[in-house]
Amino acid sequence: MTETVPFTHPLRPAELAGRKPTRFRIAPDAPARARIADSLGVEAIPNLSFEGELAPQGRRDWILKGKLAAKVVQPCVITLAPVTTKISEKVTRRYLADMPEPEGEEVEMPEDDTMEALPAVIDLGAVLTEALSLSLPLYPRAAGAELGDAEYSEPGAEPLAEEVRRPFAGLADLLKKGQKDD
Repeated sequence: MTETVPFTHPLRPAELAGRKPTRFRIAPDAPARARIADSLGVEAIPNLSFEGELAPQGRRDWILKGKLAAKVVQPCVITLAPVTTKISEKVTRRYLADMPEPEGEEVEMPEDDTMEALPAVIDLGAVLTEALSLSLPLYPRAAGAELGDAEYSEPGAEPLAEEVRRPFAGLADLLKKGQKDD
């Protein structure tokens, strides 16, 4: 099974100017935003842009610096009502021609997680999608949405409030009582 990429904007470092930055501004059209939204599991992406530059560093390395701006609609985790979030994130990636290969069974990740091995093609669309995915709210909530108290019961029994079901709720009282008896 092949994985389809929702949006692509490839740049080949070998074809770029080696002494000056290559500036870019990407604004996916509505069908591309719909594919990205579908791939990320969000309801809609009304606005999305990614702009910045890809600049040479030294003889063979590259650095990408950009800004991601988006408006994303996700379902509320409580009510499922649409929640709109504005996102504005700085994006940095460092592409190293001589990226050291990890050795051994267990490898510690470097603190600088912006480093990657230099590929033949840098896909700005993939960088945009990844950066957007990482900046999405994990638990979007609609204004005023609250969980409230949960009540539990077997059929035909009186519901127990969550406060009553806490197994250690009375432990402090028991400990105090035990200390008084000593």
